[in-house]
Amino acid sequence: MDDRLWPNAAETELPARPQTTRLARHIIEAVSPSVDCGRFPVKRIVGDECVVEADIFRDGHEVIRAAVKWRRKGDAVLNQAPMVPVGNDRWRGQFPLHENTRYVFTIEAWTDRYASWVQDFVKKALAGRDVTSDLLEGIRLLQALGERTTGIARKSIEVSLARARECLAMHAADAADFLGNDEIEAIAAQYGEHFEASSYPQLLEVIADRARASLGAWYEIFPRSLGKPRQPATLREAEHHLPYIRDLGFDVVYLTPIHPIGLTNRKGPNNRLAGDGSSPGSPWAIGSAAGGHTAIEPSLGTVADFEHFVATANRLGLEIALDFAIQASPDHPWVRQHPEWFRHRPDGSIKYAENPPKEYQDIYPINFDTEHQLELMEELRSTVMFWVGHGVKIFRVDNPHTKPVRFWEWLISAVQARNPEVIFLSEAFTRPKMMKMLAKAGFSQSYTYFTWRNSKSEIIEYLTELTHGETREYFRPNFFTNTPDILTDILQTGGRPAFKMRLVLAATLSPSYGIYSGYELCENAAVPGTEEYQNSEKYQIKARDWDRPGNIKEFVALLNRIRNHNPALHQLSNLQFLPADNDQILFYAKSTADNSNVLLIAVNLDPSQWHECTVTVPPSLVGIAPGQTYRVVDLLTGSVYTWGERNYVRLDPQAEPAHIMRVEGGV
Repeated sequence: MDDRLWPNAAETELPARPQTTRLARHIIEAVSPSVDCGRFPVKRIVGDECVVEADIFRDGHEVIRAAVKWRRKGDAVLNQAPMVPVGNDRWRGQFPLHENTRYVFTIEAWTDRYASWVQDFVKKALAGRDVTSDLLEGIRLLQALGERTTGIARKSIEVSLARARECLAMHAADAADFLGNDEIEAIAAQYGEHFEASSYPQLLEVIADRARASLGAWYEIFPRSLGKPRQPATLREAEHHLPYIRDLGFDVVYLTPIHPIGLTNRKGPNNRLAGDGSSPGSPWAIGSAAGGHTAIEPSLGTVADFEHFVATANRLGLEIALDFAIQASPDHPWVRQHPEWFRHRPDGSIKYAENPPKEYQDIYPINFDTEHQLELMEELRSTVMFWVGHGVKIFRVDNPHTKPVRFWEWLISAVQARNPEVIFLSEAFTRPKMMKMLAKAGFSQSYTYFTWRNSKSEIIEYLTELTHGETREYFRPNFFTNTPDILTDILQTGGRPAFKMRLVLAATLSPSYGIYSGYELCENAAVPGTEEYQNSEKYQIKARDWDRPGNIKEFVALLNRIRNHNPALHQLSNLQFLPADNDQILFYAKSTADNSNVLLIAVNLDPSQWHECTVTVPPSLVGIAPGQTYRVVDLLTGSVYTWGERNYVRLDPQAEPAHIMRVEGGV
């Protein structure tokens, strides 16, 4: 176990200052960005500027300066960037995030003795007071400043000193005309002594992730289903499906577990025990005589076949995400080699997993309370690093909320210290505070409650929570429309229009979204009274007709093209909900910071019938004066409209459930 076990312990505070009798004069508080007062890192993307703000002030009337001081986490020397006042003692500065790594920063504030002197000197001179003694003080400050400068700056100081001495001999107040000029004050601000300097007592952390951590379209597959009907496909055979996924416009192919599947209590169709051995079993029942978490299910192929699969995907512009499920089948090598990693009943048997009323007799949960916790943690880190070594840069983590948060904090930090490009997606459908805590602990992305947010008020409330306040500093949502475990009521009953409507919402509200394969075929058969798929692919091979009538493949591909071509959809916090006078029509805007790309999106939330309304667009949002009109083009249909501040919208879900209007300019 190395010293990264508790990743924030070494750099949460600056070294203690020496004992001194000087009182600290500067107050630095309300620093942003920060999460839980710096306990956890904030998240940004490589290429961003990390904008830092704080309330900074001191007693008295002296002029103060401030700087944000920053470095890569592994470096020793802090860089410095100036901060400027933005009103009401609020200061702002920024520093660049050029690399995919972790950064730390703090803030330093100090008194500018020269600017403070100039401020008082000018006031006294204008009041007609004798400022001879004051000018002597200023000359001394200028001399000290000159000793800290070189080149052009020093020459400017020397010229000012000469003129000040002339004024001292004739009329000291005349020095006010040139000693307070912008050039000299700028030199003093840059080179002057950091008098009575105070530092914020913490180093705050920023994770600069690569772009895929915040932007991407995910497609989930069971590789074994991508072959001939009723026969498990190998990875080599499943490769042939990758161009299909690429043509749909997806960026990430997420593989359900590909490890050996246990035989003991193997599950058959619809989660029934299959005693005859005919079932392929659940991929989440990991481990058999063929190996555990670092092995490949023999029916899929070998590790070499997996590497070939990854390489093929990469050539097509796709990334592979691998499922990381910390659990074991009764046949996993860990059960024999490390029985101490499992929870045993009084009779010596191991307790299988349960989520009443569901029973998972084919799965043993891992016991993190074991006395051999450190060995367990190292094994899990080694497992992740094994797959990183075989080309995996993204992990979708199964049920992370049932494992210790501190473990994830350590694991993610340890992996990213060596491979900062690795991304972790948290599949935690759990309580809100735990879901957020996992994101704070380092997960790059998170599953969300979007899956169950259907009404206009629910969507607005939830997206407002995600895009405003502290949450946006660390929580990156991935809006999956469905999963192998979740087929929501609206998809079961709403038919093809519901699938299209929910897809538009997921793909335009969040920069990252995903679907489970078969969504494009509008698969909606469920076990009555549940969100479980009937004949779930979790327990059997599912052969599909990828061209079956009623599919929405073209719509999926079009929507992903729209996402790729419109940078306004690459952000989360730019979401703005706009008025629409019908509770069944959600209307919102997304725009880039420079307004070069503005989208106005209206979605009919009722898949059963058409709705109409009037939507309101603030003129400032689209860059026009009140009363002017502008042209919009519907990116879903190609239709062109002339719009103004108030506009009529009618959406028939049997045709198209939404408008995605791109503002093209004034008319």
